[in-house]
Amino acid sequence: MPNTYFQFKQFRINQDLCAMKVCTDSCVFGAYVEVRQAKRLLDIGTGTGLLALMVAQRSEAVVEAVEINPEAQAQARQNFLESPWADRLLLHPMPLQEFAEPCTQQYDVILSNPPFFLASLKSNDAAKNTAKHTGDLLFEDILTFAQKHLTESGKLYLLLPPAEANHFAELAKTHALYLNETLEVYTRTGGKCIRHVQTYTFGPTEQAVTKTLDIREEDGKTYTEDFTALLRDYYLIF
Repeated sequence: MPNTYFQFKQFRINQDLCAMKVCTDSCVFGAYVEVRQAKRLLDIGTGTGLLALMVAQRSEAVVEAVEINPEAQAQARQNFLESPWADRLLLHPMPLQEFAEPCTQQYDVILSNPPFFLASLKSNDAAKNTAKHTGDLLFEDILTFAQKHLTESGKLYLLLPPAEANHFAELAKTHALYLNETLEVYTRTGGKCIRHVQTYTFGPTEQAVTKTLDIREEDGKTYTEDFTALLRDYYLIF
């Protein structure tokens, strides 16, 4: 029987109740976003709490998280309480739309690995549908919230597949948020680009920066030096 948890160097992700488990691209996202100077962060659609815990590890910030799914809420709450940073992790068990109504807080960083399949067919698993398909949590909701609650110099980070990332970038302009940087994540050297880590800021930039990260070498087995360096503080195998 496989483990019901994923063990990192400083915390554990219990994930038996969640449809979406710990995956490599989410770990890349959590390790990549710049949070060291942030005082308050928000993770939208936290799931197991993975991203919130990863950014809490390398910052002194108060980290808030929003989650709509009851099973994921229970899992994130457990993972937060069992972590070394329980005193500055705060879970809001509700949809973003409900959380947004009374919210007056400003955030230095807002990050989200949102439901993303805009046109694909849904599965028979309702929990996975909520986690992977735009429905209850829409791109517009994220952008509307960020436009209102991101600090003037704050950053919005998104993890999306390439097609959906391009779509989000166009929508963002209508909310005065502009793509500043993209990290293209590839399965291996010479392989397929599976995700974009996008950084948005207020005000247009002359030229958005594009970087790349290969998870594995061309052999498809060996982790690259860049990936190893990025995840060294998290993965037990490094």
